[in-house]
Amino acid sequence: MDKLKNPKVAVVMENDGQLEIFQPCIEFLEKFGVEVIVNSKLNDSKKALEYAKDADNNKIDVIIVGCDNEKKLAHVIAGATFIPVIKVPVKKEGINGLDLLMPMAIQTENVPVATVAVNGTENAALLAVQILSTAYNELRGKMKEYKEGLRQMVEQKDKLLREQYL
Repeated sequence: MDKLKNPKVAVVMENDGQLEIFQPCIEFLEKFGVEVIVNSKLNDSKKALEYAKDADNNKIDVIIVGCDNEKKLAHVIAGATFIPVIKVPVKKEGINGLDLLMPMAIQTENVPVATVAVNGTENAALLAVQILSTAYNELRGKMKEYKEGLRQMVEQKDKLLREQYL
């Protein structure tokens, strides 16, 4: 049964300098009709904790968090809410992409955080829509169409390559 509200995803960035990296994420979510709430002022644990505690009251369904250092912003948020949290490690100068992924390998027990590729904001949006599609039938249909479109695109590319090289 569909919920009586529109799906809503919060996109949380450590700073507004990450907005350019998150633009594809925001556009992907909006393409699927998902309401997007952007927040870039949660760079300390106290603010993040308050935000996470209010997420349910604000009718947020999924939270996507950008992290450009080893801080545990995504874990702070995940520890304070039952709402699914998706972490996007954001690469910045001086920090190796692998350094951003290592903390995910040693997550705190009972505080799950899904993690996508470094700078994988569109994958975060895709995962968020897939999570939402379990509760919103309209999104489920759109996701099926999207995946079918991807399948057809791959088949078409494969056909062109085979014709060209075989």
